[in-house]
Amino acid sequence: MIDLYTWSTPNGRKVSIALEELGLPYNLHEINIMQDDQFAPSFLKISPNNKIPAIVDGDTGLSLMESGAILLYLAKKTGKLMPSSEAGHWHAVEWLMWQMGGFGPMLGQAHHFLHFNKGKAEYAEERYAKEAKRLYGVLDRRLERRDFLADEYSMADIATWPWASRFEWQGIDLNEFPNVKDWYTRIAERPAVQKGYDVPARGQPIPMP
Repeated sequence: MIDLYTWSTPNGRKVSIALEELGLPYNLHEINIMQDDQFAPSFLKISPNNKIPAIVDGDTGLSLMESGAILLYLAKKTGKLMPSSEAGHWHAVEWLMWQMGGFGPMLGQAHHFLHFNKGKAEYAEERYAKEAKRLYGVLDRRLERRDFLADEYSMADIATWPWASRFEWQGIDLNEFPNVKDWYTRIAERPAVQKGYDVPARGQPIPMP
């Protein structure tokens, strides 16, 4: 049994979607970041960086923070959601790292300046709006004539999709990125994604373009 410590953010949704896709049973522990639950000493023992998500694997006693590390751990534990070929495996890792290093952090800044603090910093708004469009362009080119980032559905898609699900916060029109739109819609139709998206359950529907 996996203990999942999470909240309804893109990083949190990566792990709940992965657990649903893998069919792994898990206990849910809500860490309400709006109420600073992430700073509780008990959570600090599991996640030294005070960030969600985090897991504790009851089978091994191993605790992990950082969503990318958790996805790779779950893939190795189950032998699923990573391509079996050498090239495919490393392409999935490559695009997972792209999400962790760019698509997530830069879109997080876009959320901060374009959604939560609009009108406070013109330079920052312009910078992160431009970078968001650039990154969606990278994603769109990668998905040309591909259904998924590493050709088959993998942890790379699971890592990237929840960030794309906040396209409205980022000022992004998915119609400008047709390959991304098709990929996004394809993944949104998966039952495990629909279930994992609303964890903790708050009745939030998946935004659709």
